Amino acid sequence: MTPYSEDFIQDLNLIRDAARAAGDLALAERARGLKIWSKTGGSPVTHADMAVDALLKDTLLGARPDYGWLSEETADGPERLSCERIFIVDPIDGTVAYMKNAPWWCVPIAVVENGVPVAAVIHAPALNETFVATRGGGAFLNDRPITASDVTTLDDASVLADARLLEGPIWPEPWPAMRFEKRNAIAYRMALVAAGAFDAAIALTPKWDWDIAAGALIAEEAGGRVSDHHGRPWQFNRPDPRQSSLICAAPALHPLIVRRCAPIPLAE
Repeated sequence: MTPYSEDFIQDLNLIRDAARAAGDLALAERARGLKIWSKTGGSPVTHADMAVDALLKDTLLGARPDYGWLSEETADGPERLSCERIFIVDPIDGTVAYMKNAPWWCVPIAVVENGVPVAAVIHAPALNETFVATRGGGAFLNDRPITASDVTTLDDASVLADARLLEGPIWPEPWPAMRFEKRNAIAYRMALVAAGAFDAAIALTPKWDWDIAAGALIAEEAGGRVSDHHGRPWQFNRPDPRQSSLICAAPALHPLIVRRCAPIPLAE
C-alpha cells in the first residue's frame, strides 16, 4: 500500500457520492414515516436503516465487485477476510437521534485495504456536513481542510464522553475538571474531534468496525490520534470486527488519556 494513491481518490469520490445519496434516502424515508423494531440485544432499527444498507451495497459493490463488504445491517460472513479491500459501512450511525429527528446522526463509510483505512467519508445530512479523508491526503469538512485541536492539557478540555464514567470511583487518579457533551453517533464524535470542535472522545466499551473505521482515518489525517484505551492501534477486517475501546484525541492529549486509562482492564 502506497502512502497516497489516485485509487484512494477514486474510491473517495465513489463513497462520498454514495453517502450523500444514502443521506437523501434516509431523510425521505423518515418524512414518509418509520417502521421501527428491536434487534437482538434491544437496540432499535428502522426500515430506513435497511433501505440505506441495500442502496449502499448495490451502489458500492456494483462499482467495485471485487471489494469485500462489512455493514451493521448485513449478515457477516468470512468472504470479506480474503479481500484486499473492503467497504465498512454503517447505514445510519445514531439511529436513536435519527428516529427522534435530532441532527446527530450520520452515514460513515470507509474503504479498508489490508486492515488499514485508505478512504473515508462521514456524511451528516441534517447538518449539511461532509467529512472526508484519504490516507496521505489530509482531512476535510465541506472541502475545507480540518485539523485536530492543539490543546495540551486535560484541564478544561472539551470531551465527548459519559461524565458519570470519568467522574466515577474507578479511577486511581482522578480526572481534572473537563467539559462534557454527548453526541449519539460514534463516527460523528470522531469527526468533531478531527475538526477541532472537541478535544477528545472517550469510550471504554467495545466498538464495532463500522462505528469507527471512517472516523479513524479522518481523525488521523487531521492530526489526531486514535487507539484503544491502552494505546494499542486498531486493525480492521479481522474475523471479529470489534475494537476493545475508543480513544480519539488531539495529539497532545492522547498520551495523557491513555496513561490515566492504563489501570482499567480491556473489555473481553
